[in-house]
Amino acid sequence: MRLIFAGTPQVAVPSLRALLDSDHEVIGVITRPDAKVGRGRRLEPSPVKVVAQEAGLEVLAPSSPKDPQFLGRLRELAPDCCPVVAYGALLPAEALDIPAHGWVNLHFSLLPAWRGAAPAQRALMSGDEFTGASTFLIETGLDTGPVLGTMTERIRPDDTSGTLLTRLADAGAPLLVATMDGIATGDLEPRPQPGEGVSHAAKITVEDAHVDLAHPALAVDRLIRGCSPAPGAWTTFRGERLKLGPVTITDERLPAGKIDARKREVLVGTADRAVRLGEVTPLGKKPMPAADWARGVRIDSGDRLGEETA
Repeated sequence: MRLIFAGTPQVAVPSLRALLDSDHEVIGVITRPDAKVGRGRRLEPSPVKVVAQEAGLEVLAPSSPKDPQFLGRLRELAPDCCPVVAYGALLPAEALDIPAHGWVNLHFSLLPAWRGAAPAQRALMSGDEFTGASTFLIETGLDTGPVLGTMTERIRPDDTSGTLLTRLADAGAPLLVATMDGIATGDLEPRPQPGEGVSHAAKITVEDAHVDLAHPALAVDRLIRGCSPAPGAWTTFRGERLKLGPVTITDERLPAGKIDARKREVLVGTADRAVRLGEVTPLGKKPMPAADWARGVRIDSGDRLGEETA
């Protein structure tokens, strides 16, 4: 089939590479416009655009997929199908009608669980034991279309959203290729999603990533891992934000927020068991081991995390 691939971040790259290596013909890529990044606010292309340009593909990067010029070019290219991985914008009905076999999304959850922008993050934060990936036909509803294929993945105790998404992206790429193969041969039968088991995975906001140390250690651990590396879980220390990397739950007990800075480790209390801090990132500084941070700020006996706002 003639394919136009739609995707933007790094998690979409394995699927694009797999499709380029498949028997299908990738004739172009749709991605988000170049974005300003870093302190210098330099414009940088998306990871998908970089790979597409290396492969000599036409790149379409409309400011909105409703743009008439973009829709016109899409009609001219006349793709048979448009596979999608984390494109980052809602597709209008005019675009959905163009490819003969529709738009097929690779979504990083077992639908209908965790429909939305942050499925892996929400699965981690909720303590799910398993997740996976699904391919489905895109409709006007949010991740509601009929499912074409699935794969499962166990969530590991030390997973962050970064490590989990990396595994799902790598394992999901062959699923997307197999789905394209099945559509081409006519062997795939779309299955409507069940009405039970629906959950929603809204985008993680900065406020969502705020760590409340009055919660149990397990909830603190899950929140931090779900928000790592982005947007980054945080609490406050002496009135300023302090980002927290993944922690380790201990059997020790401290009052919620109480800091116990030792020679080689830093423990912080929660509602039940204390957690051992890993890397922390003070405001305006680079990540560092918690013990190094504690020595630098000279922790006092009365110091706590999370009692002040910033």
